Amino acid sequence: MSETRNFVLRDSKGKEHGVFTGKQPRQAALKVANRGKGTKSKPEKIMLRERGTKKVHVFLGWKEMVKAPKNKPDWMPDKINKPFVKKQKPGIIKLDKI
Repeated sequence: MSETRNFVLRDSKGKEHGVFTGKQPRQAALKVANRGKGTKSKPEKIMLRERGTKKVHVFLGWKEMVKAPKNKPDWMPDKINKPFVKKQKPGIIKLDKI
């Protein structure tokens, strides 16, 4: 079984802000997209550096309001945010230094 990995959110200036965990970079990017302000027409660029490496994964992410599933619990509202991410080209950027 693969272990969870930590990914650090980077802004366009190279500053690192928050840590998101997931088994895959996409899982961490979905968490970032759900907290972000991107829309389908104007997605935001998500850059995640894997902790312990010089790899930066690049995604476009947004969230949409969708109907909750039919088997939802009672406390869940009728409409929920659903995150979407799409890997950008180049998908992985290798840094010279962190």
